[in-house]
Amino acid sequence: MNITLTTPAMLFPAISLLLLAYTNRFLALASIIRNFDLSDNNENDQEQIQNLRSRIQLIKNMQGAGMGSFFLCVLSMLAIYAEYQTIGSSIFASSLVLLLYSLWLSVREIHISVEALDMYLSNLNLPTKKRSLGKTNTER
Repeated sequence: MNITLTTPAMLFPAISLLLLAYTNRFLALASIIRNFDLSDNNENDQEQIQNLRSRIQLIKNMQGAGMGSFFLCVLSMLAIYAEYQTIGSSIFASSLVLLLYSLWLSVREIHISVEALDMYLSNLNLPTKKRSLGKTNTER
């Protein structure tokens, strides 16, 4: 399959925005870690700390895979420009695989983030409100 020089170039905006989103996630997580309060000694603290460590590692790997994808994308453009079509296509395919891996890590990080929120909510021990569906305020 022959690809043109513009094919890998089309990924530049997408990868750049993805890396920006990953950086925002990292900064938000860094803020949470810096503000983490151990003074109340909850039983969930160790689980929360492990959760935060896992998320930091995932974000680091997401960013690494995203940058690797960006690098290979540029390298494939260089190979295509130098008229090494087969090599350029193979490098571009590798770039897509790294991008896919980065996205998969992102989904895993979101899953862990949701688990952390569930842990936090379970620690609050708030009673749940029961709502009756379909009833108006006067019927309750």
